[in-house]
Amino acid sequence: MDTKALRQKILDLAIRGKLVPQDPSDEPASVLLERIREQKKQMVKEGKLKAKDIMDDTIIFVGEDNLHYEKFADGTVKCIEEEIPFEVPEGWEWTRLGTISNIVTGRLDANAQTPDGEYPFFSCGEEVFKTNSFAFDCNAILLGGNNATGDFKMHRFSGKFNAYQRVYVITTFPEIDADYLYSHIQYYLPKLQLQSIGSQTRYLKLGMITELLIALPALDEQKCISESCNKYLNYCTEIACEKDSLKDIIKNAKSKILDLAIRGKLVPQDPNDEPASVLLERIRVEKEELIKQGKIKRDKKESIIFRGDDNSYYEKIDGEVSCIDEEIPYDIPDTWTWMRLENCCVKEIRRGKSPKYAEISNVIVFAQKCNTKYNGIDISLAQYLDETTIKRYPTDEHIQDGDIVINSTGTGTLGRVGIYRNTDNTTGLLIVPDSHVTVIRSFSCINSHYLYAFMKAHQTELEKKGEGSTNQKELKPLTLKEMLIAVPPLSEQKRIDKSINVAFSHLAIIEKCLN
Repeated sequence: MDTKALRQKILDLAIRGKLVPQDPSDEPASVLLERIREQKKQMVKEGKLKAKDIMDDTIIFVGEDNLHYEKFADGTVKCIEEEIPFEVPEGWEWTRLGTISNIVTGRLDANAQTPDGEYPFFSCGEEVFKTNSFAFDCNAILLGGNNATGDFKMHRFSGKFNAYQRVYVITTFPEIDADYLYSHIQYYLPKLQLQSIGSQTRYLKLGMITELLIALPALDEQKCISESCNKYLNYCTEIACEKDSLKDIIKNAKSKILDLAIRGKLVPQDPNDEPASVLLERIRVEKEELIKQGKIKRDKKESIIFRGDDNSYYEKIDGEVSCIDEEIPYDIPDTWTWMRLENCCVKEIRRGKSPKYAEISNVIVFAQKCNTKYNGIDISLAQYLDETTIKRYPTDEHIQDGDIVINSTGTGTLGRVGIYRNTDNTTGLLIVPDSHVTVIRSFSCINSHYLYAFMKAHQTELEKKGEGSTNQKELKPLTLKEMLIAVPPLSEQKRIDKSINVAFSHLAIIEKCLN
């Protein structure tokens, strides 16, 4: 269920007079508007308003030709039929927001907030801060006047408060229910977003707000509408919270599935499976063949992890043996074994190069970032490379089907893991990693999708292992090389991958329904 669309539909029904029934005995809205006009004139006489404050007030009426007209303070009349968005019920009237309200801006800058302040401090965002002083003591609607994305925020508050200088503070008259007016302005937020100006930050001019057309019913109906509207909008909020809660449950379920998978608890072990220790010998044979072909160099400090007679784990490197029990994070089934990630990989673990770009090339793009989804890498932001850069990437540097890619620099996306699945090769493009991406390519006897699941399960841990400044952290290749991998028998790796895909596909169906 799209709760955002549902909220907008409720607001739409409310301001069209279709949320609650009309009562023919209600005082027509035209009487309310006349009283407001008289009040404003009296406020000018008493000095509470200046004459210029009511110069822009207008009267909207229906002419004998059944068209809508607007009469201005100077006596001129203009047909505004094209502006009227919909028909309103009998007894309702159209008016401008500026005619039935007083709109001013806040007084404070962004630095005025104090954590231990006594009064609410409204900014242009959703969060409400605190400050030590108040400039307003009223029943108000607050509308943020600037936002980086144009997603303008609103608040309702009655009492003493202060506001940022780009926040519009809207107050109205006793003849207008402030909650109804709040709902009406909420309805206009998508329109205001489109009308906003600015490039890096979107702004709302005062005129954009004062000229908003308000469909005004009788006061009693306003109150009935706002009461019903609030009730239904609260239902939407509850549904949205439940959706968010369910999304968290799905996220946690995925993490739990991966955690069970890498511990040997997702699928049962089969005693007929060839033990993982046999894979080590196969890897050695595969390595020797690659060394003979000159594709890789012999690792003189190769790591071999084994369990001793005392049931402890040991690692042998260059003839030296040391106990690594403190490094082993959890118990694994007897048919599994521990390996360093470096020894699982047919290709050296290193980051890509710093490429130079070209406007167009039909050969190669680079993997710019890893996808947040369970599968795939995102190359939508990829760029073309120039010829000199292309020559710097030998064939084995091109990303292949099943390669695991990891974001290795930056913040926020550091440690993000993806896997490249070139199922149809329809793009005709070869992909190479840039300097922000580390590629992991496993031996044929280690299922790349199982290895990906293992890396994905440790994504948060990888992020924490980043080194460097707060603004630019780096996940070094050495950190990845020394990572311990729990390796099951090959048959079990495939069963684990299949079970993960089945479980994740069911969760994806739920996610799709939520969206």
